[in-house]
Amino acid sequence: MIRMAALLLPLCLALAGCDDGPAKPVRTGDPMPPFTATSVDGREFTFPTSAAGKVLVVRFWASWCAFCRGEMAAIEPVWQSARDRGLLVVAVNAGQEPDVVAKFASSLGITYPVLLDPGSRIARAYGVTGLPTTVFVDRRGMVRGRILGETDAATFRRMAEDLL
Repeated sequence: MIRMAALLLPLCLALAGCDDGPAKPVRTGDPMPPFTATSVDGREFTFPTSAAGKVLVVRFWASWCAFCRGEMAAIEPVWQSARDRGLLVVAVNAGQEPDVVAKFASSLGITYPVLLDPGSRIARAYGVTGLPTTVFVDRRGMVRGRILGETDAATFRRMAEDLL
């Protein structure tokens, strides 16, 4: 329990963003907050440009998150079956070290891009207050849905398919 608290405290402080004001979650109808991030394999992504014309799912997670492991694995087949129709899933890690992030993603066999978010700046911009958080963005860059907490593969698939 003490170890979990030691892991949670830095993330909570990072997400709180002392000088950025309170986190305001993105809402349906908002344009997606733009961001640039590097993947664990060194590719740079700049959004919304990197998702132009695609349905984008931005998934915020951490390796210590009890619900993230199963959900990240459950997202993989949805990504595999829909990426050729314009689905782009990105898993944005909230503030962990690159080696921890890469090892975790590799252990799950994740093939969708896994992005690093040092200092949790992207998570703050999206108003993430808990993990996992998933944001669905349409082909025009508008937020069309948000899930805070655990979801099942069927709900994830339905929300993604509705935008394709």
